[in-house]
Amino acid sequence: MSLPVSILLGLVLSALFGWFAFQRGSLTRSGVLGAILTGTAIVGFGGFVPGFLLVAFFVSSSLLSKYQARAKQSVNEKFQKGSRRDFGQAMANGGWAAVLAIALGLAPLIGGDARTQQLLFAAFVGAIATVTADTWATEIGVLSRTMPRMITTWRLVPVGTSGGITLPGTITALIGAMFIGAMVNAGDVFWFVITDFARAGSVGADVFLTRLASGVGIIFVASSSGLAGALFDSLLGATVQGIYFSEYDEWQTEKAFDSQGSPTRLIRGVGWFDNDWVNFISSVFGSLVAAGISFLIL
Repeated sequence: MSLPVSILLGLVLSALFGWFAFQRGSLTRSGVLGAILTGTAIVGFGGFVPGFLLVAFFVSSSLLSKYQARAKQSVNEKFQKGSRRDFGQAMANGGWAAVLAIALGLAPLIGGDARTQQLLFAAFVGAIATVTADTWATEIGVLSRTMPRMITTWRLVPVGTSGGITLPGTITALIGAMFIGAMVNAGDVFWFVITDFARAGSVGADVFLTRLASGVGIIFVASSSGLAGALFDSLLGATVQGIYFSEYDEWQTEKAFDSQGSPTRLIRGVGWFDNDWVNFISSVFGSLVAAGISFLIL
């Protein structure tokens, strides 16, 4: 498939997916635009498997956001944004992955060898694994029966505090990252079957087992980089992210304005460095970890 046709296909598919997600209440109107931009780039330049991973991240995260939504409602008030993703959240979670997908698609056209493409793909997997691990950890971690501990000081902090981590949340982050690694294998086998159906039907089961076995390495890359990226996200949340105190609500919050619309007071971090920046920088970090691991073991 030529690159222009692939980009057009990515535009159509991401627009349809964005409209569906908007109808389901998972995206705002601006979030649809973000989904179209990132989806077009990832599917158009990256191909089927990167697009499959993006869908796996979004669908799984959206489902988890609705899990025990009532129990999480009071904690979610502390977060900068809700579970319905807007443009900033879409770009924060998928923007860097989109850049890597574009680089992956253009690499063969500008002389990039197979090794370069492998590292770019690993970096892409690391970026998606990071945002998945972080999102899963947040959605499950806030339900923990034990209070979180600040990642920098290990002191107990209220539920929903940026930089706070729990054991259930950390374990869930690892599972989320491993999930992305498993989806790489599932997407690869599925694409092999639908694009080379004749050969897929003639080969034995050992061929499919071999393809899956070769994917053990990418699962390790995804799980390691995703967990590292999620923990780095918590570190940024504890140190750099702008955190405010609401005099009206009497709690720490990521919001610059309280529930009454009055300005909150910055108590730590950098004011403009919000959660979207935390997620974006963390995805960059996760991609670098993944590329480094891939360089050493794959």
